[in-house]
Amino acid sequence: MTVLIKNITTLAGVQDPAAALRGKELAEFPLLRNAWLLVEDGIIAGMGSMDNSEIPGASSVINAEGSLVLPSWCDSHTHLVFATSREEEFVDKIRGMSYAEIAARGGGILNSAKKLNAMSEDELFNLAWKRLEDVRAMGTAAIEIKSGYGLTVEGELKMLRVIRKLKERSPLIIRATFLGAHTYPPEFRDNHEGYLKILEDEILPVIAGEKLADFIDVFCEEGFFSAEETERICKEGKRYGLKPKIHANQLSLSGGVQTGVKLGALSVDHLETMDDDAIQSLASSSTIGTLLPTAAFFLRMPFQPARAIIDAGAAVALATDFNPGSSPSANMNLVVSMACIGMRMLPEEAMNGATINGAFAMDIAGEAGSIAVGKRAFLNICPAVTSISYLPYSFGQQHIKPLNV
Repeated sequence: MTVLIKNITTLAGVQDPAAALRGKELAEFPLLRNAWLLVEDGIIAGMGSMDNSEIPGASSVINAEGSLVLPSWCDSHTHLVFATSREEEFVDKIRGMSYAEIAARGGGILNSAKKLNAMSEDELFNLAWKRLEDVRAMGTAAIEIKSGYGLTVEGELKMLRVIRKLKERSPLIIRATFLGAHTYPPEFRDNHEGYLKILEDEILPVIAGEKLADFIDVFCEEGFFSAEETERICKEGKRYGLKPKIHANQLSLSGGVQTGVKLGALSVDHLETMDDDAIQSLASSSTIGTLLPTAAFFLRMPFQPARAIIDAGAAVALATDFNPGSSPSANMNLVVSMACIGMRMLPEEAMNGATINGAFAMDIAGEAGSIAVGKRAFLNICPAVTSISYLPYSFGQQHIKPLNV
């Protein structure tokens, strides 16, 4: 089927970079005014100006007059597969308890793990499918989903099999990440070596055999996994073909950024706590710094120092960190607004972070993240919106609709 989208007032994100955008490059979000876009069997086949190019014929025509068309969101950090919400901990936070205090008393990740392990794979899939459909309706077309709420052999593999089933049934691009190193289960709190051996000897071989994951992740943080443990786990994952993506520097200067750079990680994510050494290490590498402003907002932490990271020349992506404990929202539109309002990112920088750099952070930039010939036609349309700045400016409003072609 051939679809022509014509009279597009503003076609945005028209680019095909060879690498993630960094530093000053992030401030350029190329536009084509009064444009047409041709899609053949779901693939972008051509584009041009309505004024001075020959407009091709098509079996179906969409009139996008007065509208902004841009690439769909690429959400490169989520925990979408979970059993239940944790609003009781939300109230605990209001009363003054810290993230670490809640975790120490069996809340947080351990709370989610207990509930997930009690749930069947089918129940877990049905909940995740509903969330995925909600994500799609908000304009996200590519998403990374982590395990990490199992913390047992059976629980972690159950999560990854649910993600595989989502991949098989959803039209979205989905990437799976093994995050067995999310926290230490209570029975291994004083026996780290015992749990590391389970990850290495019992779970990773099954993941490799069943092709259940694309990436491996570790929560590198004080009270969780040390930089040395993070490096060990990621190296073992790489041996099985899993690329590293690290939870780094959320609560402290954990060394996670430097460890990720050393390992050649695809991304280091969170980055609420950064110093000059961590920033320079990231800026001098090809590793992407993924910022999760809604997590900082929800935990009442300072926003990530986006300006310092970008101005140092680093590559930056934006993602939701969608999870039941510290970022219970999968709304990338809100993430983009928070990036501009709370982190002083320019609208163009935020758009690039939420689209093309998010795609690079999932290793799918050849398929999605920008508008270019040969890429899949994952597109969002914003009727009665012609300026990309209006989207983050009008925070909390849903101007975006997926353009199904």
